[in-house]
Amino acid sequence: MGEERDPGRVLVIACGALAHELVRVRELNGWDHVEFQCLPAEYHNCPQKIPEAVREKVRSNRPHFRSIFIAYSDCGTGGLLDAVIREEGVERLPGAHCYEMFAGSRAFQALHDSEPGTFYLTDFLALHFERLVVKGLGLDRFPGLRDQYFGNYRKLVYLAQQDAVAIESKARQAADCLGLEFEKVSTGYDFLQSAMSVAVNLPSDTVDRKSVQD
Repeated sequence: MGEERDPGRVLVIACGALAHELVRVRELNGWDHVEFQCLPAEYHNCPQKIPEAVREKVRSNRPHFRSIFIAYSDCGTGGLLDAVIREEGVERLPGAHCYEMFAGSRAFQALHDSEPGTFYLTDFLALHFERLVVKGLGLDRFPGLRDQYFGNYRKLVYLAQQDAVAIESKARQAADCLGLEFEKVSTGYDFLQSAMSVAVNLPSDTVDRKSVQD
């Protein structure tokens, strides 16, 4: 017989770009029953890989957990992740981008409406900007690609989870690298914590998506 489902364990399949923040939220709340399995943060540069990678994780882990939650938003998959979500009977973070959860959906929408041409950084993305953006997109080898990728952007908004001078400095350097106006928005962990509190206390594999919208 295979391993039976643990009635207490919850699996969160997450974007690697959220890993540090999710672990911090787990520590703050004492959610010892929650386990994270993260897909590579580099998938943000090739979102077509996300849906099937999520499906594989769900199917291989379903027998061993009380419930499974997907810590991704659409993240550039054009609805393909939602198709997997429906087929596998699980739920995900709301919104178009997972980092929307740092600011909250309403505040994020207001930021987007004020300047649609905005590139967003979190603490993690600011710290790993060189690897994930500069090298990940080939800007170090082909500087001319910067204008092709970011020519329609006007602003870089740094969604700061913590007040750290060193991280803010890296975010400002990223804005300079891309030739964008810099803005910092302090978010903390409150909205991400609210979204995850619903997911980690599920009695089954189903979560009310509307309850984590705001």
